[in-house]
Amino acid sequence: MTIRLPAGDGGFRAYEPRKEPFAATPGTPFTSRTVFSAAHVVADPFADSTPDSPAAVDWDATLAFRRHLWSHGLGVAEAMDTAQRGMGLDWAGASELIRRSAAEAKSVGGLIACGVGTDQLTGPATLDEVRAAYEEQLALVEESGAQAILMASRALAAAAKGPEDYLEVYDHLLRQSAEPVVLHWLGPMFDPALEGYWGSSDLDAATDTFLEVIAAHPDKVDGIKVSLLEAQREIDIRRRLPQGVRCYTGDDFNYPELIAGDEQGFSHALLGIFDPLGPLAAEAVRVLDTGDAKGFRELLDPTVELSRHLFQAPTRFYKTGVVFLAWLAGHQSHFTMVGGLQSARSLPHFARAYELADGLRLFPDPKLAEERMKNLLSLYGVNQ
Repeated sequence: MTIRLPAGDGGFRAYEPRKEPFAATPGTPFTSRTVFSAAHVVADPFADSTPDSPAAVDWDATLAFRRHLWSHGLGVAEAMDTAQRGMGLDWAGASELIRRSAAEAKSVGGLIACGVGTDQLTGPATLDEVRAAYEEQLALVEESGAQAILMASRALAAAAKGPEDYLEVYDHLLRQSAEPVVLHWLGPMFDPALEGYWGSSDLDAATDTFLEVIAAHPDKVDGIKVSLLEAQREIDIRRRLPQGVRCYTGDDFNYPELIAGDEQGFSHALLGIFDPLGPLAAEAVRVLDTGDAKGFRELLDPTVELSRHLFQAPTRFYKTGVVFLAWLAGHQSHFTMVGGLQSARSLPHFARAYELADGLRLFPDPKLAEERMKNLLSLYGVNQ
């Protein structure tokens, strides 16, 4: 049996779905790499809300998906960009998500780190207000028992006059953090409001400031997450880190080579693409744990085409594809997103995502995925 998919040029193509899912089983934590999946949130499809309303979250389904990731040995990076932080999920929703997920992690022994930002600020802010907003969120994450990820701040990007303002704010936060944190550098392809972060649009100059922050407090920085989609820049930064400070790749275009590493080091991972790839990614890392870098690449390299498709420009809308695949995979009963973001990608985009994911055997129940894809196609007037 075939399924009729839009080709993107006004025509259609026939695709024959795979019949067998990828054989992945839950397992123990990894030994060679620390790996986080930035996890999405599941919207409540029955909430009477609009794109401008506060996020209505299906907490049961959201936490069930995190248990799925933990069961495969992956850590959960909570309340990050993948959870639509700042794109449908406000601080009120994010704080509740952090509390619930941290408690769930504690109950199952799962690894968790949570995003700390300044998104409770809704208008122009001073540096003092930015610092206070960060402090409020850092306190909540630390009280929850989770590791903190200091995310890039739109408010700081708007308020800072130059590198010295970034140095001052981050110096203050690192001095008061109770435990080592992860510093997150999110590029403007993920959030245009972060253009010029670290005080310059020149990436070399910004890198120097970023590294200066770390060098001043290496004992308070567990690692960095670099999301610039430039593999060589991440490698260069990685090689300049103080001893003991990790690099967590956030490069959804080049992650296999960065995690595999080279003779001078490697990256750990904190990736949005590991939301849909969870079981397959976990299997690949376990192969790497045995020292088999070639086998790791053989498993993970074929996934890059799907990742590049989901993260294509405008990159910030990659969450739509991630949630779409979660629906097809049976992790949620509907394709609805907070903020109405399910409308952010086209039908040809969905069709190609389905085809690539099915080719990788990502769907535990291929027949269910096929039926749901056909249901979506019918809504767009594509009869089978």
